[in-house]
Amino acid sequence: MSETIALDLIDENEHVPDSFIKEFWNHFKQNKGAVAGLALIIVFVLIALAAPLLAPYNPTFLQDNALRLPPIWAEGGTWSYPLGTDDVGRDILSRLIHGARISMGIGFAVVILSLTSGLFLGLFAGYYGGKVDRLIMRFIDIVMAFPSILLAITVVSVMGPGISNAIIAVAIVAIPNFTRIVRASVMAERKKQYVMASKTFGASNFRIMVFEILPNCLAPLIVQATLGFSDGILNAAALGFLGLGAQPPTPEWGTMLADARPFIESSPWMVTLPGLCILFSVLGFNLFGDGLRDALDPRLKK
Repeated sequence: MSETIALDLIDENEHVPDSFIKEFWNHFKQNKGAVAGLALIIVFVLIALAAPLLAPYNPTFLQDNALRLPPIWAEGGTWSYPLGTDDVGRDILSRLIHGARISMGIGFAVVILSLTSGLFLGLFAGYYGGKVDRLIMRFIDIVMAFPSILLAITVVSVMGPGISNAIIAVAIVAIPNFTRIVRASVMAERKKQYVMASKTFGASNFRIMVFEILPNCLAPLIVQATLGFSDGILNAAALGFLGLGAQPPTPEWGTMLADARPFIESSPWMVTLPGLCILFSVLGFNLFGDGLRDALDPRLKK
């Protein structure tokens, strides 16, 4: 009899992940905006991964006889350059496709750096409290006292322009969000009975923080990481537009906007197309993040 009960419990536990995924998807798909955001993300990720195969031309190749050609829907457009060319004869479609790879890579790098740093600071501040908490949170308050884009500009100005420095600057700006979320979650979890039981059995602080508390803080971190993607793409594009991020001839969307500023009236497609790419990629991650929050938060499910 006891063996039968044990087998039944094992069978139920084996189905827990499947039931969780099914329940999560049932709640997630009810949000049509979140599903649309997920579709946009998938499209941009696929374009980024297959950029060398999809791009018809080298994004930095110059065509002397094809300067500022309009897109195919405008008079004078040609199917050789479906979205037209820029002021030095580079194919805009190829540059937008390769720009997706750069922007997605920037967003991923920003999330990894800011998440790792914020996770470390938030765990220590929330678990130990006292002087450690006050020291870390005062540092976070100082960082948050500056407008995010202004702080990023200051960091890049000190370190020098470039994609790598822009990633570091944007990641520094994003650290406070992750730190505060992790700290709040850890402070709520550290007083629960399972943490007290782990301390009673002699578990180390590191094991309690990483293996006991951290798994219960993942839901808000996943949502913030998704939103951090959009912030990373947007802030990196802003730095590129100001000449502090990716440098020409790198096909980055913000840099493309900066290069097209003198031709806003005469060649509006040069500004509109990279602007739309930034808009839809950021919109996709924001919608997806909102859907994740609604699906993972049990209070919102009710």
